[in-house]
Amino acid sequence: MADAKLMYEDRWGEIIDRPSRNLIELRWFDTTASMSKNEFAEWLSTFALHVGQAGRPHVLIDGTCFRMNPAFMDGAWRDANIIPRYNDAGVKRFAFHMPAQMPMVGGSPAPEGPARFPTGYFGSREEALNWLGA
Repeated sequence: MADAKLMYEDRWGEIIDRPSRNLIELRWFDTTASMSKNEFAEWLSTFALHVGQAGRPHVLIDGTCFRMNPAFMDGAWRDANIIPRYNDAGVKRFAFHMPAQMPMVGGSPAPEGPARFPTGYFGSREEALNWLGA
C-alpha cells in the first residue's frame, strides 16, 4: 500500500502504520523461535509505544510466523502493563491473523482482561481486515 510507513523493525518483527486503513500492524518474524520472555515483554512495550504514537483505532497482529515458546507469555503482566496503554491510545478493535488451525480462530470477538475493545482471532488476513473495517 502506497501510504504504509514502516515505523520500526528489528530481528523479531516490524511495525507498520497504515493510515488509509486506519490501523497499525505488527508482523512477527519466524526468528521469534529464539525469543526470550524478557525480549517478548520488551517488544510488547515497544509496540504499545508505537500504537500510542500512531493513534490508530485498529490494530492487526500478523502472528502467522510467530514461533516463541507460548510458556513465555505472561497474560497477567500484559493485562497490567500493555492493555492499559492500548486503552489510553484509543484502540477500538484488535485483530490477530493466526494460522487457521489455532483453537481460538473463529470465535466471537470480545474484550479480554481489562481491554475496553474487542479482540478477534482470524484464520485469514482478509477476514481480519474485514472485521477491522479496514
